[in-house]
Amino acid sequence: MMRLSRRGLRDPGLLALLGTLVLLAMPISLGRAQTAVTRDDVIAKLNHFETDAEIDVPALRQQVAERSKSRSKNEPPPSKRPPIAPDLTKLPTFNVDIAFDVDTPIVLPESYQTVGRIADALTHSSLLPYTFLIVGHIESTGRRENNVLLSQRRADAIRDILVNTFKITAKRLQSVGLGEEQLLDPTKPNAPVNNQVQIMLVAKVAESAPPAHPAPAAAAKKPAKSAKKH
Repeated sequence: MMRLSRRGLRDPGLLALLGTLVLLAMPISLGRAQTAVTRDDVIAKLNHFETDAEIDVPALRQQVAERSKSRSKNEPPPSKRPPIAPDLTKLPTFNVDIAFDVDTPIVLPESYQTVGRIADALTHSSLLPYTFLIVGHIESTGRRENNVLLSQRRADAIRDILVNTFKITAKRLQSVGLGEEQLLDPTKPNAPVNNQVQIMLVAKVAESAPPAHPAPAAAAKKPAKSAKKH
């Protein structure tokens, strides 16, 4: 760390150098501020529905859990593992950075606004007729099976916030954690990009069947009017 003497603090050349370093650092922070997620960003990525995707989420969870426990000698390294659910890559998808507490599914306060923007998008008229899948990922560090569990808990956490805090209908949201079994950047298994959460448009909301109406009761026969006596 640079230490400044009293004489150094009065040195115009040194002060100019420090000022330049500060200015060089400013665009970095400003650039980050400009990347805040907006509702329209989410809509632009997701509003491309073509056909319903048939995804068995419970079966996929089981498949991910089983593969993460693989101890085969021929097991490929993370960078060469095939995606466990390649069909997901064909869905309209929004990738987003969510800040979680270390090794937990706790969403940090600075990411609540981002989740709120996602909620705004999901309730927009263009996306309201659809269901979505929240997909959690983890970079390739630590034990594979633990990464699957953590990614599932994080995907569940985002779903819970959308449902409980932002009042998105629960039937429109499912969640799955892929751990490190489908890296977002396989060439860099340990890169932070592999911690992103994905929001995927899956299908149209199933229309509820109209309530069955009971058959109309037979009209009660009116009692015959008695003949008037003359």
